[in-house]
Amino acid sequence: MIDPAKLRTLAERGANPRVQKAVFWLAAAKLDNTDPAGVAEEAARLAGYTGNAASMTVDALTRNLSIAERLGCLDNAGLEEMRRGHSPTIKSGPYRGDELSVDHIIPRSVCYELDNVIANLELMPLRMNMAKSNKVGERQRDVAAKLFKAGLLSARGYETVVR
Repeated sequence: MIDPAKLRTLAERGANPRVQKAVFWLAAAKLDNTDPAGVAEEAARLAGYTGNAASMTVDALTRNLSIAERLGCLDNAGLEEMRRGHSPTIKSGPYRGDELSVDHIIPRSVCYELDNVIANLELMPLRMNMAKSNKVGERQRDVAAKLFKAGLLSARGYETVVR
């Protein structure tokens, strides 16, 4: 599901349902009293990630689990949606009733090569995602530097983000 070679072959936004499914499996592990971070680490290892690329991918997966949990998306209905790669409904907080969407930390319009890179994808309420612009701030530049160092972003892509 998170194999970088397969992710590169996906259509535009093709990794988005995979993020939802991965969060489902991490939540299922947690419900089974298994450490989700350990499951994410094993998945990254099996997918061939190493070094910084592995740690960034694991961090993104576990961060997305925390976001889904914090927004109340891990009830039975939400888990069923995520198992199928769909967006659950947010049940907690100011975005209650909104759809949980997958956002690109570094916008696709700025650096298309990061479209299906798991470490660049983060769950957030759809209304928040739609209101977000394609501006590059300090967070995006920091993430770009880490992605470049991890080998998940080309030098050309990095230059595009930081200029």
